[in-house]
Amino acid sequence: MKIWSEDSSRKSSVKKNDVLKSLEDMILLEKHMEDYDVSITDEDKAMIKETTQQFLNDNSLDDKNLVSGNEKTVNRALTLMAVQQKMRTAIQAGADTEVSDEEAAQKTITYVRASTNGTADENGDTVDLTEEELAAKKETLNQIRDEAGSDGDLDAAAKNHDLSAVTTSYGADDENLNEDVKAAAETLSDGEYADIIEGDNAYYLVRMDSTFDREATDRHKQVILSQREKAAYTAWVDSLKEGATITTNDKALEKLTFERVFTQKTADTTDAAEETDENADTTDGSADGAESEEAEENAQ
Repeated sequence: MKIWSEDSSRKSSVKKNDVLKSLEDMILLEKHMEDYDVSITDEDKAMIKETTQQFLNDNSLDDKNLVSGNEKTVNRALTLMAVQQKMRTAIQAGADTEVSDEEAAQKTITYVRASTNGTADENGDTVDLTEEELAAKKETLNQIRDEAGSDGDLDAAAKNHDLSAVTTSYGADDENLNEDVKAAAETLSDGEYADIIEGDNAYYLVRMDSTFDREATDRHKQVILSQREKAAYTAWVDSLKEGATITTNDKALEKLTFERVFTQKTADTTDAAEETDENADTTDGSADGAESEEAEENAQ
């Protein structure tokens, strides 16, 4: 894992804000662990101690100094991250897990797209397709439809004509699918094709594979559940911030830079340590300073 250098002051400022936000979140969560009956167990502490020691063993003194990587700050950072993960799990467990088929319903279609963009002449200028060329593209799509049939391999048929097919699932609130394609698909039953769709810069051949795709619907239920869990966590943390007075240690913040490269040698240690000096603590309604190093940022 590497933490890459940031040359621009703008990027550095953004990263500092990210670090501060993470620290604020983690410290506030730590102060409210009792709300969810969360604790750092002896087993957790042993794992944190082991990971801290591994970090210290795997990195030179110069490398550790670059990230304030002494035993105290590394241990503190890992403790805060453990708290955050446990609190996240506890908070998200309260999200509504009931997702109906109707809410998550997904249809699956396969479509072939034939571009109607013009071609470039010898001067690089775009020349629109002629009526004959456009008609030929429609005819090609009709041939692909005939070759594939209602349940055949539309992609294989498309490849016979140097095109390709795309199979995708969508729901009522989908905003990614081409609007013309979606509108045409909504009129179809299983195995049916829409008439060739004339889009702004392409023709489309669309087949409805399933008006209710069970597997895609079940997958989308998990997406909805994940969204609910994330929203529950974010809302709870935001509510803590509303009642908190948070201050930062500006002198410590000035020491936080993103101008060096740091390599974490430990394969098993998640999100290992990038940091500043220590300073962040809070009393029940306040975060005072910016302690601990941020161990998650800039990892690639």
